[in-house]
Amino acid sequence: MRLFVGLGNPGREYALHRHNAGFMAIDAIAADHGFGGWRQKFQGVVAEGRLGSQKVLLLKPATFMNRSGQAVAEAVRFHKLDLDDVTVFHDELDVAFGKVKVKTGGGHAGNNGIRSIAQHITPEFQRVRIGIGHPGDKSKVTGHVLGAFAKTELPLLAQIIDAISHAAPGLADGDAPGFLSDVAMKCPPPKPTKKPKPDTTEEPDDGI
Repeated sequence: MRLFVGLGNPGREYALHRHNAGFMAIDAIAADHGFGGWRQKFQGVVAEGRLGSQKVLLLKPATFMNRSGQAVAEAVRFHKLDLDDVTVFHDELDVAFGKVKVKTGGGHAGNNGIRSIAQHITPEFQRVRIGIGHPGDKSKVTGHVLGAFAKTELPLLAQIIDAISHAAPGLADGDAPGFLSDVAMKCPPPKPTKKPKPDTTEEPDDGI
């Protein structure tokens, strides 16, 4: 069995927050792949189904972000899972909006959900990092993370979440590179905006 965990904060008021990108991904996977109904378990809600050749348990902790590790640890212990069986979907400041990356282990980069899970089961679990971009000013980070996606971002957000859900069976089967390739094909990352080149044309000499 694989455990797919989505990070976020429970409650309608948080639904479109950037910090809830993990919840969004898990909800899409459940809806698109015919998972069973959500039920309360492991200090959160769970749904069971299949992705690719794997039986998968989806988990959304209801503990709020900074205590997500409690729910994850309960699920891991109950099902006697290895760290290789755990994948966590979460928002990532250090990844540009529109991009998705996968890594195993490493630091928490200020994400309290990742910090909590690492404290409860060690850091060596797989992460799907859903880029939300950095506001560019450290003092604006909290408001950015805990703010809703802008209306102009919603179409691309929907594409990203759909692409993650579409490619999820490959991830469940252990093919992270294939998963990223499928995501990129369905939702190509936005091209960086080119700055206009300065006009270096010399003014004609009028003799003044």
